[in-house]
Formats: sequence, structure tokens, C-alpha cells
Amino acid sequence: MQAVVQNLRGGAVRPADVPAPAVGPGLVLIRSRASLISSGTERMLLEFGRAGWIGKARQQPDKVRQVLEKIRTDGAWATWEAVQAKLDQPVALGYSNAGVVLEVGAGVTEFRPGDRVVSNGPHAEIVAVPKNLCARIPDGVADDAAAFTVLGAIALQGARLAQPTLGETFAVIGLGLIGLLAVQILRAHGCRVVGLDPDERRFELARRFGAEPYRQGELIDGVLICAATQSSDPVHQAAQMCRKRGRIVLVGVTGLELSRDDFYKKELSFQVSCSYGPGRYDPAYEEKGQDYPLGYVRWTAQRNFEAVLQLMAEGKLDVAPLITHRFPFEQAERAYEVILGGEPHLGVLLEYGEKPEAALRSRTLAIRESPPKPSERPSVALIGAGQHALKVLLPALQASDAVLKIVADTNGVAAAHAARKFGFEQASTDVDAILQDAAVDTVFIATRHDSHARLVCEALRAGKHVYVEKPLAIRAAELEQIQEACRQAQGILMVGFNRRFAPHVAKMKELLGRAAEPKALIMTVNAGAIPADHWIQDPERGGGRIIGEACHFVDLLRFLVGVPISSVEVRRLASDTATITLAFTDGSTGTVHYLANGHRSFAKERLEVFCGGRILQLDNFRVLTGYGWPGFRRMRLWKQDKGHRAAVASFLEAVRSGGPSPIPAEEAIEVTRATLAAAT
Repeated sequence: MQAVVQNLRGGAVRPADVPAPAVGPGLVLIRSRASLISSGTERMLLEFGRAGWIGKARQQPDKVRQVLEKIRTDGAWATWEAVQAKLDQPVALGYSNAGVVLEVGAGVTEFRPGDRVVSNGPHAEIVAVPKNLCARIPDGVADDAAAFTVLGAIALQGARLAQPTLGETFAVIGLGLIGLLAVQILRAHGCRVVGLDPDERRFELARRFGAEPYRQGELIDGVLICAATQSSDPVHQAAQMCRKRGRIVLVGVTGLELSRDDFYKKELSFQVSCSYGPGRYDPAYEEKGQDYPLGYVRWTAQRNFEAVLQLMAEGKLDVAPLITHRFPFEQAERAYEVILGGEPHLGVLLEYGEKPEAALRSRTLAIRESPPKPSERPSVALIGAGQHALKVLLPALQASDAVLKIVADTNGVAAAHAARKFGFEQASTDVDAILQDAAVDTVFIATRHDSHARLVCEALRAGKHVYVEKPLAIRAAELEQIQEACRQAQGILMVGFNRRFAPHVAKMKELLGRAAEPKALIMTVNAGAIPADHWIQDPERGGGRIIGEACHFVDLLRFLVGVPISSVEVRRLASDTATITLAFTDGSTGTVHYLANGHRSFAKERLEVFCGGRILQLDNFRVLTGYGWPGFRRMRLWKQDKGHRAAVASFLEAVRSGGPSPIPAEEAIEVTRATLAAAT
């Protein structure tokens, strides 16, 4: 199947061959019939992609500040690689789709195959969408009209926040697609509506929907700003138009240099509308399928979809006059030329043909021919094509002599991009196929944390060698399952505790090997704050940052001491800010200060080791300094190296030679058990 993707580096847009999505729990698999290009949002993405470095920097000044801070702490080269990896990843475009249900996942009872539905799925021949972001299309509403539903919900949510009442006068500033939908929605609320737009043709269309011109000096009850501009003038204009205690809702994108005087004298209210409504961007609502109780949240994103469709069914929302262009899906590039060009346009629809379903639903895509496999070389599949895999694992695999077979990810666009870029033979969304493929003997796992233990067990039981990114597990019961799988496994297991393999750490291990005395180790991690709703903070999905990230540093101290951990203590300031104290069987002690309450301009990692009247200090994996060590004073690398490539190379050599895991499985389990204890 194909999906429309954009390259952020140069801005090119094209339909790309990708594997079809899987229908997981809580998802609805939909065959697209029509999708609407959001000329506002998608145009901004196109302009960002086509802008040069200076243009990109001007559009995202916050990102520029982050880049400069990363240069100061991690160095220019590491920063350059991170930026390049981010810009190189393609983006799937679109979020207003209409189609027919092919299949539903576990837990979905609201839809069944054959239902016509709308969703926020992208421009793709088949999409998989959470059930709470879908709605059934009523009889009598055509597919091309239904494709406007998501944009209609954006307009409707803005109107709901403004709380219009029968007989009030509202203004709509900006008569693009969302503005024209807002005009009709406000009219359906029984409001008198005035429209404002510099484009006379758009105002004339708004007049057809019942809008009137604004009369100078007229006082307005409320204003919806649906414009897209960097200027703050629309907000100032809205404030000037409003009566005392009027309401202003920003639905579009404008500058926000507000004049206090504008709002103070009239006691105006100002609110920014968030997308389709309550539930949008809430992982519990979108990913876990947890709806908000009707008695407490009357209008969610899904209910707004349904309300828009009902307006269409009743003839109160007419989108036919908004359609200016139609293109077959295969000609999506021409559609985007219209969006970026000077040709007048409003609703630009992509229409999907009637290809055989079997041809569209293949979940594995051939990228290049499979050459005969030399028996001594590992044959590798990667599960999970996220940022870490793209930046770290895939380059390391590409540099190895392994046979690169399959990249799998639930996101088919990501899987296909990774496979093409790094020379794999296939891209897939079918993990089971990888585990059952006899041609694959080695599996790398870089998925979300809650899936690690399950995939490790399944891969070991399938006879594969397994390299899994940290953490090994996020629950104690999972460790027991992994131990049992290891006892019966034919392959080896290694956790991606890469810092063990860093050049600086290898030197520290060598030096410390000469000292018989107990050691005192202090690891300070300036982890930085991340939002509380980030998936890694979710105990069910990420396990929390102590389990998900601090395990790296527990392992590093375990490696340098070289004997088992005997006890663990923890003191917390917050769920992701803690001091973990480790005792070792030889009398050594280790302290990990994992701190999310620092400043990002400070270096991320510092390790200090005190032993026998001598000190080693490692600063951010760039400079190792020795104090009192005969023959050693300093080791400096021009480029930060945390051991990622060496870890992968060491694992693959063990697979090739039939040797043991470079990190014994029992040691990785010990470290994971200690980290789980620190997280409780």
C-alpha cells in the first residue's frame, strides 16, 4: 500500500510504498475512500520542510536554543548527528479521513467490518486508528463530505468554548476551511455571524452560508479567530470588536502579543482551542481507549465528530461548495503543488481507487533482493524503528558484517524508511512473521518498554539470539519469565547497557582492576525534566524513568565494581528524581543521583570513583581525568562515545563465534532486579 509522506529536510512530498498497518488492541483498520488536505496545518509543514536552515531556525526558535545547549554539553558532532537524524525521518501527512472498516482490534465493540467511518487517519490507502478517534458516517452523508469531519470538529470545539447562545452576534476572523465551517456551525447555533477575511472571494462564499459584513463600531458578543498568521493583529482586532465581557477563542494560529489595555477595560476572556476537543493528546483516551463519562464531559473529540456528521446529515453543514479540487490519491504531489502555489483553493480532496484488497493489506514490503546468506554471518531483524534505533542501533548494524533482513515497526512509514536507508531487505509491521522466519537468527528489540519482556521471551523461545534495549523488564514477574526462557534458550540474551563498552569506561575498568581496595562511586545524572504525561512516565507503558533510564547507571557501577549488588536503598524527591545507594559484596558503595530537577545547560552525566587515595572523574563521556594514578592523567575524545557501536559489535561477534553473551544474562537480571527495587 501507499501513504503520503514528507521529508522534513527538503520538504519533498510523495506517495511511498509502505507495509500495511496491523490492527492492534483498541484500533480500527480502515480502507480509505477520501481524505481532505488541511491547507493550513499541512501548508505549514510543507513550508518548514522546504525552508533552508535559517528559515527552519526562524520558525522554531525554541528548538534552536535546545540545539545550542546540546552543543555546549555534548559537543558539535553529537548535536549535528541528532539534528540530522530528526530531519531525516519522514512524516506521514494528513488527519481527516473517510473510509470503510476492514477489521477491528481486541476491545473494539463500537465498530464492525463494513461500517463507513471517519477518523483522524493520515493520507494512506489503509489506516489504523484508535477507536475513540473514529465515528460512524450516517446514511446520506457522502464520503467526500464526511472527509471534512475532523476539520469541522476543530471549528465546533472552538465554538463550544465560546459558548454561543441563541440570538448572539459572533464574528469569524479568517475564512479559510475552518472559518467557513465555523460560520455554518454558529448559524446552526442560532447566532448572527459576521465574517472577516482579506480575500473577497472567501467572504462571498461565507455570505452564501449566512455571514454578513462587519459594520464599523458594531459590538460583538464573541469572536472565533480562524486565521493563520504570525501577526498579533487579529487578536487586537477581535478585542476592539467585542462588547464588554465578550469572548475570544483562538482556533487558528496567530501572534500572541496581547495588549493588556485591550482586555482590561472590557474584561474580555481569551481562550485557545485545542484541536478536536477533550481527549485529544490524552494517551488514556487515544491509546488506551478510555472514554470520559458522558455525565462529566459532554463533548469529547469523538462526540464532536458525531455532532459534525449529524449537522451534515440534517443539511445544516454544507461542505460541497468548499471543494475546489479533487485528485486521485496517486497524484497527491499535484495536490500539494496547488496548496503551495498561487492557485485559489479551499477543500482539496484525495480520492482512493478500487485496488484489490489483498494487494493493499500486505504487511511485509520487499525493499531489495535477498542474496544468499553466508552461514557464518548473523542474520538480523530489528523490531522498533524509533529515534533511538535510527540514531544508534541502525547505523551500528549497517557498519557491521551482519545480514540485514527485516525492520519491523507498528508504523509502516517508519519501518520502510529505516529499511531503505540502512539497506535491509524487507520492512514489516508483522512482528510474528519475524519470530517465525527461519532466515532470521538474531533479533534486536527497540520497542516501547512494556513490550520488552514479552518480545524477549517470544524471541528466545523461537530460537533467536536477542539484543534488547534497556530496560529488560518493568515488572518483577516479567523477570521470572525471562529467567525461565533463558534456561531453555538456544540463543544468547544481551541487554543494551552500552556504557560498559565506552572507551573511557574500558580504561576505567583497566585502572580499577589494579586496585584491591573497596571503591566509592558517585554517578550524577542531570536527566532533565520531561512532561508527566510522557509515555515513559506511565507505570504501565514506560515503567517510569528510574526503571526505564536509571538502570543504565546501576549497571555501569555494577560493571566497574565487578561483584554482585548486596543491597539497594533509595531516597526520592519525586518519581523521577532520586538518590539510589548500592552496596556491593566486596564492601564497595555506589550512589546514583538521578536528577530531573536541574538545568539542561549543565552536562548530563558525571562519574567519580574514589579508591585507595586515587580518583577517576569521567565528564559526559568526553574527558576522563585521573588524580594520583601513576602513568595516567587524562583521556580525551573529540567526539562523545557512550559505547553504542562497540556494544552491538561485541554482541554480533558473540553470535558469530558461538561465544557467551558479552553481558551475562544473570548479571543483567541482577541489575534489573536492583533497579526495580529502587523504583518501589
